[in-house]
Amino acid sequence: MKLAYFDCLSGISGDMTLGALVDLGVPLEVLQRGIDTLGLPECRLEARQVHRHHFRAVHVVVHTAEEHHHRHLHHIEQMLLASGLPEPVQQTALAIFRRLGQAEAKVHGTSLEKVHFHEVGAADSIADIVGTAIGLHHLGVERVEASPVPTGTGTIRIAHGTVTVPAPATAELLQGVPLRASSIEAELTTPTGAAILAALARRFGPLPGMTLLGTGYGAGTRDLDQQPNVLRILLGETPAAEGPWQEEPLWQLEATIDDSPGQWLGHALERLLASGALDAYCVPVVMKKSRPGTLLVVLCREAELQTLQAVLFNETTTLGVRRFPCQRSHLPRRRIEVATPWGSVSGKCYRTPDGTERFAPEYEDCRRLAQQAGVSLPQVVQAALAAFRRQQDTPQSQAGSNPL
Repeated sequence: MKLAYFDCLSGISGDMTLGALVDLGVPLEVLQRGIDTLGLPECRLEARQVHRHHFRAVHVVVHTAEEHHHRHLHHIEQMLLASGLPEPVQQTALAIFRRLGQAEAKVHGTSLEKVHFHEVGAADSIADIVGTAIGLHHLGVERVEASPVPTGTGTIRIAHGTVTVPAPATAELLQGVPLRASSIEAELTTPTGAAILAALARRFGPLPGMTLLGTGYGAGTRDLDQQPNVLRILLGETPAAEGPWQEEPLWQLEATIDDSPGQWLGHALERLLASGALDAYCVPVVMKKSRPGTLLVVLCREAELQTLQAVLFNETTTLGVRRFPCQRSHLPRRRIEVATPWGSVSGKCYRTPDGTERFAPEYEDCRRLAQQAGVSLPQVVQAALAAFRRQQDTPQSQAGSNPL
């Protein structure tokens, strides 16, 4: 699998991303041809070799005609869908713009349909986002990961006046993303850069294991005194899974507790699952001095690591939490509904390595129908499984996938 790792030492912006992709080998002509299909007036890309804090990088400048109007999300969607760009490129760009739209709508207290873009609706920002989608598609990137993100500090001037860094839309987009501390008085991460990561990055953390294929350096506009103002993208190949399952890097948290009431632990499990844990469970253990205790185990993605660690400290009596990186192999699944004599039951449909398709009915649906109809839970479960077997050959709608 082709993976692009965004090393955001000095943040990320649209022009930095374009520069890094060009430096990785995406021809400027490929980006220009794709952007030309959008119908933006006099939009031309120029790639320059520059130095940032004595390091070579590529800076892509977008030259556009002066504009005096703002665009709504639907204007940009229409532009993309009418462009003739490959569908994967359209979907990647649309995913980025929709994340931007959701952030802007929340910041300004309006709806996604009514929100209008200011800086990010300008032709140069559109070219940055669409160019990023074209470049990733050209390189065959299937997955994006990134380092923690610095935002910088200080104040900047935007269409709505002076604001502190990170700008409101940037802060909204970076919710759930690990941030790197930075005392540099500049806007290191722009809304466009934050939207690219928010829409595309599947994991934030250290560089993953992969065979390195190339690196690209994209320059920001200014030259910082403290460090090189560049975004580095590392392109690599990860080994394919040896079976019909998917691999995913995760984290495991553990805490051993011997002085907490059982009710507290039950409440803690509920809080952990509600806060983003993929799994959370308790195991009885014998601790020091032969005291019976409980091992509380949590499985999560890196984006939820700090939140779940805080839940463990707040909701239990533990004084320490251990954490380990781990790898999960899991079977792809999709959600479907089946009809029983008492109502619809949702559940997960998945295929085992030997090709058998199976269905796991949702317990809460089965329990609710059993209570309403006055029948046993096993009756509802068996009826749901029988309904699944009858419709196995019926085409099922697939769940949404990552834009890449």
